[in-house]
Amino acid sequence: MRDWRHADRWLVGEAWTGSTIQRHATQLCETIGPRWASSAAERQCADYISAQLTACGLATQLQEFNLDTWAPGDIDARLLPESMPIELVPAIACPTFSLRAPIVDVGFATPYEVEAAVSRGLKHAVAIMDLGYQPFTDPVPMPYRLRDLAARGAAAALMIDTKSGGRAELRWAHDMREDGFREPPLPTATISREQGALLRRRVGDLLDIKVETQFSQAPTANVCGELGGGLWPQEHLVLGAHHDTVYGTPGGNDNTSGVCVVLETARLLAELCDSTGCAPGRGIRFVTFSAEEQSLQGSTAFVASNYAEASAQPPRLVINLDELSTGHFKGLVLGFPHLRPLVQDQFDDMGEALTCHVMAELDGSSDHFPFIRAGIDAAHLWRWRFRGRHADADFHHEAVDTIDKINFRELKEYAGQLARLLLRLADVPPPHWPSNDVTEEQISERLKRERNSVVRVN
Repeated sequence: MRDWRHADRWLVGEAWTGSTIQRHATQLCETIGPRWASSAAERQCADYISAQLTACGLATQLQEFNLDTWAPGDIDARLLPESMPIELVPAIACPTFSLRAPIVDVGFATPYEVEAAVSRGLKHAVAIMDLGYQPFTDPVPMPYRLRDLAARGAAAALMIDTKSGGRAELRWAHDMREDGFREPPLPTATISREQGALLRRRVGDLLDIKVETQFSQAPTANVCGELGGGLWPQEHLVLGAHHDTVYGTPGGNDNTSGVCVVLETARLLAELCDSTGCAPGRGIRFVTFSAEEQSLQGSTAFVASNYAEASAQPPRLVINLDELSTGHFKGLVLGFPHLRPLVQDQFDDMGEALTCHVMAELDGSSDHFPFIRAGIDAAHLWRWRFRGRHADADFHHEAVDTIDKINFRELKEYAGQLARLLLRLADVPPPHWPSNDVTEEQISERLKRERNSVVRVN
């Protein structure tokens, strides 16, 4: 029987005094830099991660797959008649487009605002819309508001970012929860709050916009390293994070933070195993995914290549790490409810006042989703999207998401606590795990019911 007092003391102490997180962050953010999936820098990142997991003594492999990728090219937007430059950030998977069209303000693009804009000439116009939700109004996800604008004949949509300071993010404009909704429903770009205010003062004036983009296929790879289990080697858990970034950012928060914690948690558990000679009861796979920022293609490929066969043994639980420098560790959020008592028991044993929750809707925002869609138990951390987000932690999908946005002190806590949790979950005997009776058909029906809904985040 494992000496939990000794294991906890060792893991927490080593997480604080022997941390390698800052070294990994420096390598990923500053030596390698921006890591758009399929780029040379992203492959350099995958090779680095593979080498680090191998150095921990894990059985490591690069799992190659072909990626449907997209790249922005030349962008020129001008407000007429004075030809004033306007900065645009095309949405991911936005097609090439060229237009000269008048500006129409559609507010938050709620149904009544869109209806009113139709009478003001929305057809063939450029719609200016807020990204947020109109107060006191039933919220509708941004992709479905864009779909409504497309159905009403808008030529393009410019989404006004909520940040100040001239910042505008590279964003998705589609919904991963719906098959066939993997690209913007009309040409779409983000603009800063300040430029949005300018264009709203110029409603009726013309915008001249030329955006070039390119679609192609390219090879890329997920990275997987496994720490073998001693009692039930046929079973495993997964701790994962995406290692790619969007264009032009080193991705300090999104998602160097998550990758560093995957690497550090792997190191802690591997070194504990070496020091005690006691392996975890079941295996633990440490995975970093490519192409999260391109419609979760990396985690989708990982599920397909590892768990599609009927004979494949799915993981007991997948824990996804994304944007960890935006709030301290509070617990887990499960996709399905049946594991909640078991996970909460482990948290209670750890004595850190951590809590296990269950999402009210299926959340398609990150790499836990392809597992959930396949009926595999998966969770993400109760952190940035939920109560207690740091007030100044709003950096991702933009060039200023640099290494200084990483909260190294909190990442040490994440690694230590996740190592403790994973070790406990790895040692739970198979008969004590609640069965997962969720089917892919049930999930598909649930996604249909939840379509066009806003995922509740608190």
